Amino acid sequence: MICTNSSSRLKGHRFPLPIISYAVWAYHRFALSLRDVEELLSERGVVVSYETIRAWVGKFGSGISKRIRARRNPPSDKWHLDEVVISIRGVKHWLWRAVDSNGEVLDILVQTRRNTRAAKRLISRLITRWGEPRVIVTDKLRSYGAALRKLDISVDHRAHKGLNNRIEGSHRLTRKREKIQGRFKSARQAQKFLSIHDETANLFRPGRNKMTASEYRNKRTTAFETWNRCAEELAA
Repeated sequence: MICTNSSSRLKGHRFPLPIISYAVWAYHRFALSLRDVEELLSERGVVVSYETIRAWVGKFGSGISKRIRARRNPPSDKWHLDEVVISIRGVKHWLWRAVDSNGEVLDILVQTRRNTRAAKRLISRLITRWGEPRVIVTDKLRSYGAALRKLDISVDHRAHKGLNNRIEGSHRLTRKREKIQGRFKSARQAQKFLSIHDETANLFRPGRNKMTASEYRNKRTTAFETWNRCAEELAA
């Protein structure tokens, strides 16, 4: 289990906080379905339906991720922006995403358009949350440059497909989850799920290849402690 305070109880819930927190964490941390999480809990002696797990994820996921985001250090001053198409009920949507130079996701935005207005909306959200960066790297979509001109932002804009590989890993994770879920059900559901999923990934992917084994273990322990603290605050 993740949480160690097994006495934590949530009003109106039959199971204690450690079990609920573990289920929400496992669902967003790994490429698992709700039924997969149900099976993991069953192996640990916890008999609960996947529909109950769905309710836990819906109720507690956003609150935990918001608290994790509030604890994050400021991002680097170099951002990578990109957009990828996703299908929702047969309708084409665009998932706009921004990561910093360390690969941490800064924000995602599901929109129906791939134009200047959509690019401007993403960049405005990013600047409101994180301030202005030094460099923005994008592909050759002209909407980015037009959006930056409309916002009158004096940043170094580098539009080159080959420079934007940093963001591709985040798209691959989205594709994997999209396949497991059998496509997203609505733009709102995709926005909510991916926001939590990316925030969880930021916390638990500390760049293992860039640190020693002991540093990695310390980072992982800190990530678990942060998750547990956020869950406990939500339940307080």
